[in-house]
Amino acid sequence: MTIPTVAKDMFGDRLNLAEKYAQLLCTDGIKRGLIGPREADRIWNRHVLNCALLAEIIDEGKSVVDIGSGAGLPGIPLAIARPDVKVVLIEPLLRRTKFLDEVVAELKLDNVTVVRGRAEEGHIQREVGTADYVTSRAVAPLGKLAKWSAPYAAKGSYLVALKGESAQSEIDRDKQEVGRAGWRNEKVVQLSKEEVDDTFVVTAVRV
Repeated sequence: MTIPTVAKDMFGDRLNLAEKYAQLLCTDGIKRGLIGPREADRIWNRHVLNCALLAEIIDEGKSVVDIGSGAGLPGIPLAIARPDVKVVLIEPLLRRTKFLDEVVAELKLDNVTVVRGRAEEGHIQREVGTADYVTSRAVAPLGKLAKWSAPYAAKGSYLVALKGESAQSEIDRDKQEVGRAGWRNEKVVQLSKEEVDDTFVVTAVRV
């Protein structure tokens, strides 16, 4: 598994942690059905680095709640790239949270907490509280995602949802739902870096 040159720029002296995470995704992640077997060849540019691009738009020392974390995307790459950021991973499935707990322990990510539960459940919302950013990747349509994310966001917090090239059409389609959930100023941010697939992010501000 060749590590892209740009990974050094993105992870710095924590590149070894990113490499270990990529290896875990390609081994245990595939065995446990968390990552498709065809994803191994593109684990860096499509998954690890793609998610680490979020580090460019998260302010220093802030807190993040990542809902529907799955195999830890985008929360784990973000936490590796930005040790100054506190990340809570929320995931309902036991086999996934076991994997996440193992990753956090093996990589000694003391800025990451794993919580098992559904983001829309009230007791999980009370346990986790609010954060400066609520992130997600391939979890749900934007309207539903905005509703699930809202309880984790105080006034002025940001929704940061990784989407595909159809991000703007999702904004147009779900604008009323997003507004009813308490979000404003929705826009698409395109994050780019050499050797990394372009990342389209929907951002919005909690009001």
